[in-house]
Amino acid sequence: MGTIKKHPPVQLFMAVTFNPVLPMEDILAKIEQTFGPIEDKTSVFDFDAFTDYYEKEMGKGLKKFFVTFYDLIEPEDFPEIKVRSNQLEKEISGQDKRKVNIDPGYLNLSKVVLATTKDYSHRLYLGQGIFGDLHLVFINKTFRQQPWTYPDYQQDWVIAFFNRLRTTYREKLGEYLSQAI
Repeated sequence: MGTIKKHPPVQLFMAVTFNPVLPMEDILAKIEQTFGPIEDKTSVFDFDAFTDYYEKEMGKGLKKFFVTFYDLIEPEDFPEIKVRSNQLEKEISGQDKRKVNIDPGYLNLSKVVLATTKDYSHRLYLGQGIFGDLHLVFINKTFRQQPWTYPDYQQDWVIAFFNRLRTTYREKLGEYLSQAI
């Protein structure tokens, strides 16, 4: 029989897709106010190049970026973070159609997991109506896609971003573990 152990904290990130009618600085300020200090942000890229999935709801010309946070999170808090991100989307968009999509994810040494409200064969139920989507796995010194990995997450620069984030996370995890002893 295996020994039950507490899971170490994980690195939170957010994938933010938005209609550029919203000032990005306002979105970042709300995210930081809700989830804590932002450590890093990628360049903004054209999300429409990958899919038109959100076009009907959010409009054309959508942009996207990723943000990371200084503080690690407990993985059991992940469903609540997704619930809060959905609430924040409504707050930012107001009464109109949604203009921003804030998708939390977490990274640990072996994987990248996204939070979603949609069930599917490769998604595990986490609670509060939230599923975890195993999106990338770390094999042979890099993150690798799965058959269901979204096209934007398959880009070389996005994989490189997650590989760098893993290095930063490993350093934070080492500090955490040394303090826990």
